[in-house]
Amino acid sequence: MAKLQNRGAVLGLLTVVYAFNFIDRQILGVLAPFIQGDLGLTGTQIGLLTGAVFAVFYTFVGIPLAGLVDNTRTMKFGSFSITFDRVTIIALSLATWSFFTMLTGFAGGFFALALLRIGVAVGEAGCSPPSHSLLSDLYAPKERGKALATYSLGIPFGIMFAYFVNAFFVSGGTVEWRTAFVVVGAVGLPFAFLVKRLVPEPERGRLDAGAKVEKLTFKEGLSRLAKVPSYWTMAFGVAFASFGSYSVSNFVMAYIVGVPNQMAGMFSELPLFWLLIGLGVGNAIFYAGGTYLGGVVADHFGKRSVGAYGLVPAVTIGIAALAIALAWMTGSAFVFFALLSAHIFFLGFYLGPSFSVAQNLAGVSVRATSTAVFFFVLNLIALGGGPTYTGWIWDRFAATNLSQLEALRMALWTLSVPWVLAVVLFAVSAKLLPKDWERAQAG
Repeated sequence: MAKLQNRGAVLGLLTVVYAFNFIDRQILGVLAPFIQGDLGLTGTQIGLLTGAVFAVFYTFVGIPLAGLVDNTRTMKFGSFSITFDRVTIIALSLATWSFFTMLTGFAGGFFALALLRIGVAVGEAGCSPPSHSLLSDLYAPKERGKALATYSLGIPFGIMFAYFVNAFFVSGGTVEWRTAFVVVGAVGLPFAFLVKRLVPEPERGRLDAGAKVEKLTFKEGLSRLAKVPSYWTMAFGVAFASFGSYSVSNFVMAYIVGVPNQMAGMFSELPLFWLLIGLGVGNAIFYAGGTYLGGVVADHFGKRSVGAYGLVPAVTIGIAALAIALAWMTGSAFVFFALLSAHIFFLGFYLGPSFSVAQNLAGVSVRATSTAVFFFVLNLIALGGGPTYTGWIWDRFAATNLSQLEALRMALWTLSVPWVLAVVLFAVSAKLLPKDWERAQAG
């Protein structure tokens, strides 16, 4: 089986892999109301499973993996040896998280789910750092915003298919969640073989004029990144933007389906199957559209001033935060879904510009480390904190005189705070980027 020669085909296949990454990550959040009812879990436990339990292992495993990605090694196991280049790491990671997703269908309680989510997290930690690094050797610096925005389309399409899979297993007003996990995990396994056989391993730094490829330790790479202020303001901007994003995506189904008797008829007329299909299509259209346009718009304005890579996310996150805050306040299903769609669309804009900055501010020798540190900050704060905080504060509000619905609404409304912090951090990044970018391009 010949390697792919077209860089667009490589980008397409890696985007599919990233979509599986988010199907397997998001499916638990979509299924949360049904798992919660079946296994008797609390809001805090759901928050832990979709947040801290996953994120802690995802972030900490990603660091040593990044060192392996930036410094290809061959390891011998008796007479057998494996070269851990970027392609091999992606393929092994996909096989690992797919296997543990499949096993999740047999979990019998919170602790079993937690252990299996750790397995999924360990696998998924090896997806984006090598993928970002590899794509940066296929696309030139001022093409990377669009390329990495395209790669980031794996997020909305992964979320879409997570909803579609669950719709397929709707039965009698609920979802056969165990079967859904088994099927999704099993489908991902063959793609690991395709990645290994089809994706080429490009020469490092081939598109960066004068770039010097060095073998650096993680500590040395981190030391270099520590000297780039805009790298860190962008990293924390992404983290606080994603804090709210992960919370909404993991609890929106609980808001719509989990407390149906208290929704005053707002969603009561929506069949579960079509609700899931609609949410999946909405993510595909609006989140994917925003994600792709974010990279295109940032690359366009970035040709005039690279500060656009911070300014575009600052403006669009502000719009997204306002839209979702209004959505929690409405009593109309039509208005709710219109505002949710606007939120999803504008929220997608920050992904391409942010990941492009993470690659362009890093030297060739620390690109995977740069992505891993970006994801470390992002996921420890956002994935670890967002759903965990939201589930915990939901339980705290519910312990007062508020109904379950009002308690969840209040918990979700408080997410306006991290989005405001994200806007401020991206605005600061817009000011800092030109100087840091120039220094990075000069080597």
